Amino acid sequence: MPKYKDLDGDSGVVGFELGPDWIEVEFESGAAKFYRYTYASAGIEHVNEMKQLAIMGEGLNAYINLRTKKLYASKR
Repeated sequence: MPKYKDLDGDSGVVGFELGPDWIEVEFESGAAKFYRYTYASAGIEHVNEMKQLAIMGEGLNAYINLRTKKLYASKR
């Protein structure tokens, strides 16, 4: 899983993996560390924006907290 750049050093996200219609986000802490967001669970627009933020290395954690926090398809 690629590491998340976290350009300003304040994110709880540590890694991510991209699929054709999903993104899986690894968080630093919590009972579940891996959350998968899919087109079906969170919507195409949200998942595509999360993919862009993950690649840029900034803003992903804030976006999730504000817009998609409970829209995950699975967690582990």
